[in-house]
Amino acid sequence: MAEGFISILDGSTFVTSHRTGDIDAGPDQPHGLFYKDTRHLSRWTLRVNGECPGLLTADNVEYHFAQFFLFPRTGSIYENPYLSILRRRYAGEGFREEIEVINHSLKPITIELRIEAAADFADLFEVKDALAKKGELSREVRGHELLLGYRRESFVRRTLIASSQPGHVSEEGFVFKLELQPKSTWTTTFSVRPLVGDVTAVEATKALPLLKQDLREDFTRWIENAPLVTSDPPIIQQVYLRSLVDLAALRFYPYPDIFPHFALPAAGLPWFMALFGRDSLITSYQALPFRPELAATSLVVLGGRQGRECDDFRDEEPGKILHELRFGELTAFGERPQSPYYGTADATPLFLILLDEYERWTGDAALVRRLERSARAALQWIDQYGDRDGDGYIEYERRAETGLENQCWKDSWNSILFADGTLAPTPRATCELQGYAYDAKVRCARLARSIFRDAALAERLEREAADLKARFNRDFWIPERGFFALALDGRKRKVDSLTSNIGHLLWSGIVEDDKVESIVRHLMGPALFSGWGIRTMADGEAGFNPIEYHNGTVWPHDNALIAAGLARYGYREEASRICAALFDAARFFRFRLPEVFAGYERKATGFPVEYPTASSPQAWASGAPLLAIRILMGLEPKGEELTSAPVLPDDIASLSLRRVPGRWEPADVSAERPDARSRIDVIRDWLAEREGFRKAA
Repeated sequence: MAEGFISILDGSTFVTSHRTGDIDAGPDQPHGLFYKDTRHLSRWTLRVNGECPGLLTADNVEYHFAQFFLFPRTGSIYENPYLSILRRRYAGEGFREEIEVINHSLKPITIELRIEAAADFADLFEVKDALAKKGELSREVRGHELLLGYRRESFVRRTLIASSQPGHVSEEGFVFKLELQPKSTWTTTFSVRPLVGDVTAVEATKALPLLKQDLREDFTRWIENAPLVTSDPPIIQQVYLRSLVDLAALRFYPYPDIFPHFALPAAGLPWFMALFGRDSLITSYQALPFRPELAATSLVVLGGRQGRECDDFRDEEPGKILHELRFGELTAFGERPQSPYYGTADATPLFLILLDEYERWTGDAALVRRLERSARAALQWIDQYGDRDGDGYIEYERRAETGLENQCWKDSWNSILFADGTLAPTPRATCELQGYAYDAKVRCARLARSIFRDAALAERLEREAADLKARFNRDFWIPERGFFALALDGRKRKVDSLTSNIGHLLWSGIVEDDKVESIVRHLMGPALFSGWGIRTMADGEAGFNPIEYHNGTVWPHDNALIAAGLARYGYREEASRICAALFDAARFFRFRLPEVFAGYERKATGFPVEYPTASSPQAWASGAPLLAIRILMGLEPKGEELTSAPVLPDDIASLSLRRVPGRWEPADVSAERPDARSRIDVIRDWLAEREGFRKAA
């Protein structure tokens, strides 16, 4: 989110406001109180004597809590404010807001404090696409409470607002006539609670009595139960802690009544606070050495929602892992397919990859056995439905106009381009999909042999994986350019642009040894590596644009997976360089890596340039530093032991982890680099880099 706004979030709730605490949402702005994909509050403004108070300071104290320090304007720089106004806001199944007014003067003061409230009940897709509502809005005063409502046939959403202090309640909000004695304080607490369906409106002031205590205790447990990371200099531990906090904020609980402690990560704020198959799987993979329970919940939930039938509107097929699940109005009326929507070709093999990696780390064979049927169905989907034309490769093409045109991780409409900039026709078989399928079959062969006790399946999967690897290295390789095609298009032509996708092939292990060095040279060359990370598309390709969503930007999760692939093939120094670039970039984002940032050359800017609509926090961006730490430390499970083979960047003198969970007793690992550059050297290099940038400018 932009710096001019503050967001707090918890579970299925997020609240985004101006830095004064006010909410005054435009039709296409993701501001307000959102609960399960519906905006339950689009206006929430505080006025003192009819005027907007001035801002002293505001910030997120914790991910679910923000404070706003305000003062009434005096109209002159020579007259000091006589009142302080504090707004303290807590998220959780709606939000609670404490408003405190303090009279600092020696005289009594009479003021009018007004809170105006409104709700447009916009579906998140309606906000994103600026669509009009089709139902009816309502406002109702119920004693000391205000009930805002919306109904469209059976779709009913309401917002119940109440104050702990008596005041005048109207359909527009709340008015308090205050007579503040000298040096006195007045406080009220608002409860703003979203209601779904025709449920009885309970007294809002009783809805969240333990909110602050419960969330803080949960957050404390989350941090204390994670491994402790320390580094010298402290940049890695600073970014790690920020990532842990953001992953805590992005957790939501899909079955709170049945499994109240089972959480998985939502994809990101503001547009993607929902279950996304690909995002949850990759984030869970990244977090395995730190918070393995995310993987367990993601696997169970996604396995339980696995496709069962062929449904063109939702791109559903038997065995397929879902892409996105929403609960808003457009989904409820079948105007959008996210109920859930299955239009992704990579979530299914990623599900199998995570299933194996989870067992390797945790030894939880019971969960793997529980999901054996889901695993077999996913394998069948790869061969039967993923391979649309029987050529042995996974292809995708949407079945309905409401579906996604691109169903790989680069899912914007124009992300699959030839080197000359022309768009590749569908169906498309992107290269990384084949790598994921290869890795999934290799991993499932291990599970089949060791846990499913099905030797025949294991042998078949090993044969299929070996055949896929040989065919892929023949059919996708572009010898004249020395790298793999981004995709095979609908006419089986090689899409010949140079992109970051080739790095995912290293992560999967599908690249034959004689081609690895050429791939590494392209990945680390100046066309792809910007200095802050590897771009999604190389500078020099016709479609390259450093601020195009998937055609030249830098994505932290993409880079972390590529670094893991480099490490897999023994290129540890190159992997360390990418990880170091990510931590360097995080310094400029207050230690929080955003979803994506611009792909400008480091020497040309001196700092990573923000992408205008990047989600922040975003789950797999938050998970990227965790995977980077695993890579730097060379952490790998080997049977019942955790092994470590560290390769630190040249500006990190030491890095240590304590209490790493797994199938072993909580383990401690540490590494030192005696020849690391001193902090003075690092500062000097940074100043020299800045001076070089200044002269170039």
